[in-house]
Amino acid sequence: MKISRAVAGFLAVVLMASAMCARSAYAEGRADFEKLQKDVEDLRKLLDQRKPGVGEGPVAKVDQLVGGEYERGPNASVTSHKGKLTLGGLVQVWYYHIANDNESWSDHQAFGASKPFASNEARDNDSFRVRRAELKFSMAISENVTGVVMIDPAREATSFPSLPATQSSVPSGDGVAFFADSSSTSLNSVRNGTGNSNRLLQDAYINVHGILPYHDVTSGQFKRRLGEEGTRDSSQLDFVERAMITQLADLRDMGVQIHGTWWNDRFQYWLGAFDGAGSAFQQRQNRSNDNDGRDYAATFMVRPLWKQGVWGTLEIGASILYGKGGEAGGHFSGSHPVNGLNMNKTNHMLQYAWLAYHPSGPVKGWWIRGEYGTYRDRFFTGVANVGARSGQVNPAPFTVHGWYASTGYKISDSIWAEHLKNGGMVEKMLHDMEFSFRFETMENLFYNSVVPVNANRQLDDFSTTVYTFGVNYYFKSQNIKIQFNYNIVDEENEGVDQNQTFPVVGVPQSFRRFVREVSNNNFVINFQVSW
Repeated sequence: MKISRAVAGFLAVVLMASAMCARSAYAEGRADFEKLQKDVEDLRKLLDQRKPGVGEGPVAKVDQLVGGEYERGPNASVTSHKGKLTLGGLVQVWYYHIANDNESWSDHQAFGASKPFASNEARDNDSFRVRRAELKFSMAISENVTGVVMIDPAREATSFPSLPATQSSVPSGDGVAFFADSSSTSLNSVRNGTGNSNRLLQDAYINVHGILPYHDVTSGQFKRRLGEEGTRDSSQLDFVERAMITQLADLRDMGVQIHGTWWNDRFQYWLGAFDGAGSAFQQRQNRSNDNDGRDYAATFMVRPLWKQGVWGTLEIGASILYGKGGEAGGHFSGSHPVNGLNMNKTNHMLQYAWLAYHPSGPVKGWWIRGEYGTYRDRFFTGVANVGARSGQVNPAPFTVHGWYASTGYKISDSIWAEHLKNGGMVEKMLHDMEFSFRFETMENLFYNSVVPVNANRQLDDFSTTVYTFGVNYYFKSQNIKIQFNYNIVDEENEGVDQNQTFPVVGVPQSFRRFVREVSNNNFVINFQVSW
């Protein structure tokens, strides 16, 4: 199509006019932009010249704390103004099922009555539970000083049954000993949801390191280094709960401890002094001292084999805690009416010996652990209220023993790991599994002596044996894992329903002891997230 010269000239004029208008609009817009930019700069200068007025202090503090975080981007790491703050935590959510049995191990509440056994209704209920909810703050103030505070609100709960056994008279997680007229106490705790208010604070200590060669010093409230499993971090447990004998070492106390490490951590020791407040199976933390003595603890650990080829790693250790507790025993007697603490002085002791072996080579992924413990202490007056209805006025010291042996196979550490990791869905699931087994026993069941002349002081102790079958599934190592444990629980029950007569000089007496095997096998699932 042809365009006439007139039309072409008209179009050229229109285009030239449009270009001139656009250039003029651009010049005006640029002038407006430059004026706006100048006004903003003038406003900034004016704000910089102003002094903070009343009420502006918090804003200024926020600006200082933010410290340019916005300029670095929303995904930048947040750091404290002074020092280095590390935030850690652990959440463990349980579901457990316990075989239903409405009668407990002994007749401590109905001694001499027609119904021989006390209630077990508080210890056989299936339930969900938040076992741990730890929040840990670690502040490195300098290269040599670190302060640590760890709280666990889940520790406020004291009415859940103990595990792996269930017949405990103490708060769950503090041990599995059965010693008191706790049937009514446990029932009231479950009915009313009661708990203790001084269990929230777990760790509060200061650690000094890098000053004394090969040593660091910790002071405050923390775990005494006793044994292996008891002081191991709760996120690193092989099973849902610690063994019965090692739960005693999981408790904190207030004191000071020095730690030495040599030979690339292959030889280590811990020496400490602690308050040692409380009597048998009582918590030691968050309380003022009740005696003038101290508990002294020592632990030694050596690794003859340490990540050595086909031999793997072998760890051997031993611990002992020894101290004297109690004060002003006998003040409530008629000749000593002083209102004292009325706690007999007692030499108490807790000791452990352990071995852990992780072989390598063709059997790598397999592990073995074992630990033996001994506990000596004395109950507080009136606490050991078993058998008869009234508590012992002057209970004698006791010594109990316990041990466990466990083994497992972690497939992700085995020679099959790479093959399974690159396989199908089933192979990948198997890659993240660990199979475990534990046998444990402890003398943890206390009963008034069957000899009447000793019943007010002596306690007979009986054992509980537990077989634990476990499967661990690691979604992201120890940070995200789920654990399945089935516990077969066997209480010692010698002399069940047998009439026994024990002659006393001049006065024949009869004593009937009722102890029984409780149907309390249990299945526990633990889902864990740690960071």
